[in-house]
Amino acid sequence: MDIKTFINVVSSLPPHIAVLAKGPTGIGKSHIVHQIAKKLNYPVLDKRLAYMTEGDIVGLPELIDSVTRFAPVDWIVRACNEPVVLFLDELNRATVEVQQCAFQLVLDRELNGNHLHPETRVYVAVNEGSDYQVTEMDPALLRRFYVSDLNPTTSDWLAWAHKSEEIDDVLIEYIERFPAHLRHTGEFAPGVVYPNPASWHRLSQSLSYANMKPMNMLGDNYNSLLLSVAKGFIGEATATAFASFLKDYNTSFSATDVLDKYSKESLITKLIDNLSNDKKNSLFKQIATLAKKKDLEFHQVQRACKLAEKCSDEMLVNFMYLILDTKHVDNIRFFHKLIGKKVQLKVNATING
Repeated sequence: MDIKTFINVVSSLPPHIAVLAKGPTGIGKSHIVHQIAKKLNYPVLDKRLAYMTEGDIVGLPELIDSVTRFAPVDWIVRACNEPVVLFLDELNRATVEVQQCAFQLVLDRELNGNHLHPETRVYVAVNEGSDYQVTEMDPALLRRFYVSDLNPTTSDWLAWAHKSEEIDDVLIEYIERFPAHLRHTGEFAPGVVYPNPASWHRLSQSLSYANMKPMNMLGDNYNSLLLSVAKGFIGEATATAFASFLKDYNTSFSATDVLDKYSKESLITKLIDNLSNDKKNSLFKQIATLAKKKDLEFHQVQRACKLAEKCSDEMLVNFMYLILDTKHVDNIRFFHKLIGKKVQLKVNATING
């Protein structure tokens, strides 16, 4: 099932229906659950069962009035007192004892007399594939779940990545152009690192932290250290291909790129914004040359002015002088309407200062 369908279906199920999501590791099951919780406006209690012991779920014994009982853990108490999405990840990699506790939450919606809130939803995830050490689940238990085999598409991941602030735009473009590199689907050799959606996410986060965002590593700006970082997340073969993509990336832009493609959310806008001042001045000269030869549309002038207004006062003023030198009255009128007053203020401030 694709991710969009899964989110819509699971969001519409009654809260007492437990959901079991099956799929290989690294496809983003945790992120998908968080998307559902956001849609429902519920907090998420994310628990990795593979790392838990029985006491991490049932709690620890305490003696009260000569009677021993188990003090419930904090997250069980919260799931009982308020509606939450209780996400139990890696169920089939947990110990048998932990699995039995999880099954009681799924089947009876209670644990040691603590009943889940009527609106609390229980979502469970398991990793599948011959490459993982897992504990087989009893087929009889599967009947108690809504079961879905997740098969996220590249389009699913790209739709999520475009909305995320943590995925670099050039990295997204790379996956758009080479979708097979998003996730390895062949045989897995022991000890070899392969790419998956989660590893691309971690790579983007790590490169950003290291001040090596792919968007800033294009062409002559490429830093060879990036390859070493990428290998640890997506493997040598994919990392080498990604590094070559960055080194060979065309960072040359023309006046028409500004006039026709420079918009608020586009990748080309971000790339142009990252250009050196010398390259931006070169673009301004190209725009002025074009403005001398032909009539520009108002929306084209708007785009050029948006770029100029992001630059230094000196660059903005010099750009306006270039436009005035074109002697093209109609184009000058457009530019003056948008940045004329601002340029005049800058000039006056320089004279008076």
